[in-house]
Amino acid sequence: MTPPPTGLPVEACIADLIEALSVRRRCVLVAPPGSGKTTLAPLRLLESTFLSNGERIIMLEPRKLAARAAARRMAQLLGERVGETVGYQTRDERIIGPATRIEVLTEGVLTRRLQHHPDLTGVGLVIFDEVHERNLPGDLGLALLLHAQRSLGTSQRIVLMSATPDTDRWRAYLSDDVGAVPVVSSDGKLFPVEIDWWRAPTIKKGQRRDSDRLENKVADTVFRALRETEGDILVFLPGIGEIRRAIEAASRVVDANVDLLPLAGALSQDEQDAALAPGRTGRRRIVFSTDIAESSLTVEGVRVVIDSGLARSPRFDPNTGMSKLVLGNVSRASADQRAGRAGRLGPGRAYRLWPQAEHGSRRSQIEPEILQVDLAGLTLELAAWGVGVDELRFLDQPPRATFEQARELLSLLDALDGNGQVTERGRAMLDVPLHPRLAAMVVGAHDSDVWTACLLAALLEDRDVARRQVGRLDGVPEDLGWRIECIDELASDDRIDRRAAARVREQARDILRRSGRTATSGSARSNRVGALLLRAYPDRLAVRKTGAGQFQLRTGNAAWVPKESDLANEPFVVAADVDGDRKNTRIRLAAAITADEITDLLAERVTVRNTLTWDRERNDLIEVIEWRLDGMKLREVRHKPAPGPDTTAALIDRVRSTSLQCLPWNPAAESLVERVRFLHSRDARWPDWSNKVLIATLDRWLAPYLAGCSSRADLDNLDLSIVLRSGLPHEVGPHLDEMAPRTITLENGRNMRITYRGDDTPVLSSRAQHFYGTATHPSIMNGAVPLVVELLSPAERPIQVTADLPAFWAGSWAEVRKDMAGRYPKHDWPLNPAR
Repeated sequence: MTPPPTGLPVEACIADLIEALSVRRRCVLVAPPGSGKTTLAPLRLLESTFLSNGERIIMLEPRKLAARAAARRMAQLLGERVGETVGYQTRDERIIGPATRIEVLTEGVLTRRLQHHPDLTGVGLVIFDEVHERNLPGDLGLALLLHAQRSLGTSQRIVLMSATPDTDRWRAYLSDDVGAVPVVSSDGKLFPVEIDWWRAPTIKKGQRRDSDRLENKVADTVFRALRETEGDILVFLPGIGEIRRAIEAASRVVDANVDLLPLAGALSQDEQDAALAPGRTGRRRIVFSTDIAESSLTVEGVRVVIDSGLARSPRFDPNTGMSKLVLGNVSRASADQRAGRAGRLGPGRAYRLWPQAEHGSRRSQIEPEILQVDLAGLTLELAAWGVGVDELRFLDQPPRATFEQARELLSLLDALDGNGQVTERGRAMLDVPLHPRLAAMVVGAHDSDVWTACLLAALLEDRDVARRQVGRLDGVPEDLGWRIECIDELASDDRIDRRAAARVREQARDILRRSGRTATSGSARSNRVGALLLRAYPDRLAVRKTGAGQFQLRTGNAAWVPKESDLANEPFVVAADVDGDRKNTRIRLAAAITADEITDLLAERVTVRNTLTWDRERNDLIEVIEWRLDGMKLREVRHKPAPGPDTTAALIDRVRSTSLQCLPWNPAAESLVERVRFLHSRDARWPDWSNKVLIATLDRWLAPYLAGCSSRADLDNLDLSIVLRSGLPHEVGPHLDEMAPRTITLENGRNMRITYRGDDTPVLSSRAQHFYGTATHPSIMNGAVPLVVELLSPAERPIQVTADLPAFWAGSWAEVRKDMAGRYPKHDWPLNPAR
């Protein structure tokens, strides 16, 4: 298990490294690129005496390609195959045998191991390679390991390795009771690298600026480098799309003896191996790589670097609600790392595709992911670990606001319970290597929907498969259901990138395998996309408002799709990608969902509200049953209510709100109320039937008669005279007609209706002729209350009001008679009407 001497610079510091780990158990190793720290240091440490009883070494790499390449190189140095002394494990592969002593893992794999076995039994040393990259999984894994050592008393040794670490901060972070940990440095020096800065070519008037396009800048620089330098060329580009375009552009300017090779994590293993293999004699190689070759991976034979100065880094994207790779400038430290790749074999040259004047404005170091990305995954890991964010010590503590937002999201996803504890669903989500949103969707999918869920997760993790003009969605549906149909080859559409669709299908099969589920390709159900999407985006549910394409999100914000969109008239949609405008959000990717699906999926958060209300259009009482999610109305049913206490109360409320006007008032009922009001004004034993009191006492005098009633028709059928009269006190009620009769019979035998006016004296109002033959003034209450007599003309106009009819006949009648006889000569106007 001992490789022969290699002459690599790191060899000279191995003894210091072993001593530091023997005395302090933790240290930082600083060594330049190509010094052998990744492939040789672990092998040499395997020989140290502090690893007893066959203890293993775990080494963490930030990328799976680097992990695989490091394991292969170490196995090659030992003259073995991978899986013997040295093995590796990534999210996708595991080649580790029973005799493996060095396990090269991607950073996320360590977190999974710690969650299941926090003591890391049998592991004596953990190496974190390329710590300067500050990936979130690496920071989390180291924080969990340190916490496990403090809480469980485990004592694995720890080494942090990098060419450009923030040494002072890392030393302090690893400090123990003695103080800051030691730093071991490799004295290996890189050869000098000449820096060539970009100078924009002179553009003549009317000439197109095609040279500004990245692929053309790369091609021009490749052409220069082939003429000006020797050795292989390593080109750094931000992604696979830029790599393919640059290779196409460069192929037009290179000779036939130059090999153009891509290198990226998204490529197949064969393509990656071809880029890393030594070049053929007599041929130059140009390797077009992402930042994967910046530090943790060595491309042999490189003497020249062409650096675009760009990289894609994870950042929280409010449009998708997840972290997303965002294009940006690399830091000065990253640029130095890249340039250093040209100085491993001898003096080299680095062509930087940005002006020297711009260089000083770039960040000095890589921004830690923990300060930039969505923390839902980290928050779920901490909940499963059983600690709060303040109980774990990070080199940079996660922002509190971002952490709290993540907790709220995980609660919506049912990954955390009301106490912030991880649920069974949350634990199942951790075993699916996806963002918690997408993991919740896959874990929660029914067997018949799981393939659709995996396709949808793969689609949302990657860039859109639909072809579109840059920055425009014209002609491309927002509907994710349409995309799923096309991806699963259930429909054909030229607007879909077939290569991208194939990649999504491949990733979906990998998600399916890792989730432990089974399904068949071609079984996708596009009509279930909305329901699945709601499991991932419960906060992005939107209800359509009045206008086509106008929606309101569950958060209350306005949102929209174009009026011509297939989703414009859907009652509900779930948005997966929005433009981030808080006032009026453009929905870019979404799917329709039904109210029943929402109710089924969010049953615990849906409230059902029964309301009895007066419908103005029907002018009747109805029962409204509403299913609501927060402030969003999902569904409504209206029907005639059943009789009961609530219905009676609603009818009473209607009577009260109309001040009794909705009741069926007829002359008899109106007269009854006025008669009682009159009697009350003279005798307190009679009840107060003023409007104010009647309204206040509805529950007492009206409610008993509404039992069994449920509509306006029932109110209309009430006999208010019976209802009201039954409420009179028993000691006076029987005397109502005696004390305040509704009518009175005059001496002439004519029966006349008495008009009561509350507190005022009751009135008899009729034509003068109707009173002829009445010599005694009419009265009630045994003569105690003389009625007011209002005599009317034949035209029904008042001609006299009197409280003493005999005196009127004997007095002023003569003058009235003359006037009336002149106006109405056809009517009888006797001299003495009393006879």
